[in-house]
Order: sequence, then structure tokens, then C-alpha cells
Amino acid sequence: MAPSTTQPGGNPRPQSDRTIRHAIASRYDTHGRRGYVRGKLAGDPVYAAMAGVLAGAEPLPLLDIGCGMGLLGQYLHAHGALHGYLGIDHDERKIASARHAAAALGNGLQWRCTDAAELPDFHGHVALLDVLHYLRANQQAAVLALAARHLAPGGRLVIRNVLREPNWRYHATRLEEFFLHATGWMRVAPQHYPSADEIRTELEGAGLLVQTRPLRGHTPFNSYLIVARRPH
Repeated sequence: MAPSTTQPGGNPRPQSDRTIRHAIASRYDTHGRRGYVRGKLAGDPVYAAMAGVLAGAEPLPLLDIGCGMGLLGQYLHAHGALHGYLGIDHDERKIASARHAAAALGNGLQWRCTDAAELPDFHGHVALLDVLHYLRANQQAAVLALAARHLAPGGRLVIRNVLREPNWRYHATRLEEFFLHATGWMRVAPQHYPSADEIRTELEGAGLLVQTRPLRGHTPFNSYLIVARRPH
């Protein structure tokens, strides 16, 4: 269901996803960032997928590890899907951009510049979107174990990542990642592309129930959504 605002007469007025995307983009302070945000929200299926996961989950706060410029938090806020939010990222430029863009939304969204290995005291849902492949294999295992410990009973750990596979989509994604690093958008180059089995083994070892599905949308890239749930 689309979120709504209230008209002068008190009747709900639904907001389209396009309206939400443009409202979020308008909060950023440069033409380039506004264009990037509009394109990212329109073309990347992970935001709607994340809203769908939370719609069927316990009403818990969300810890967004590697939140970047804060698009996920603002999108979920606009859709009424949040029950508290903390976004963390090691890139101070992106945290500053997220804080600036979300300033008009009040104190419902919080941001912190810190490393994924130094998570705050938190229990709820956890998002880990496009983060793992920037870590070495042993670091990935440590972050997955740490993220799992921050799940509340009934909490979801939602991971979106490229997975190592012998197909053209995987190689197209590696090429995209090369250009992201070469242009300076990503400060860290990819370190290790995990396989589906590597992630599943770590999560099931932490006592989580794991489901994996493709999440490519209309893109040519290798992309999967992994949802791991902590049983009650």
C-alpha cells in the first residue's frame, strides 16, 4: 500500500513511489547527487524489497550497516515501514550527506560514522546491503556473526550482495565495481566475492533460518537478496 498524506478535508491522499523518490532526491545539496538519488531509487529493486520484508516482520528498529547517503532509511520512513532507525557507514562524506538530507525529517532517523566491525549496542532488524564484498573473507565471517548477534527474536538480517557464480552477470558486476572504485565513488575496492554457500553456512551456524532469491530487477547485474530470521 502506498503511503499517504492528509488533504485539508482530512481524507488520505496516496503518494506514488515516483513522488517519494523525487521528494528524497530534492533534499540533497547538489545537482549530481539529486540525479544519482533519483536514478538509484527508480532503478534499484532493493528498496521496495526491503519495505516488503519489514512489512511482514516484527515492529523492531533497523540497523543499516553501510548506509551510504541514507537512501534506505529515507525510503522506508516515507513508506511508514520503520520503528526506529540507525544508519552507520565508515565514509564520513556519505554520513554528512545523509544527515543533511534527512534533517527535515526530525529525530526519527539517526546516523553514525563508524566501522561495520564496531557496531553499537542494538537489537532489532539488520540491513547489510552491498557491503560484504568490500571485506576480506575472514572479515565477512566476523561481520555476519556480529550482525546476527544484533538480531532480536523474530528479527530479520537482510543482505543484498553480488554472489560468486560462473556466469556473465557476475562478470558484468565485477566490471561495474571496478569503475565505481576507479572513479572514487567507492573508497575501498572489492576484496572477496562470497558464494551463496559461504554466507548460508555462516548464518545457519548462528542459528538463523535463511532464504535466498535473485534481486536483479531490470539490471544486468548479479544481485541476490538473502533474508535470515532469528526464531523466537
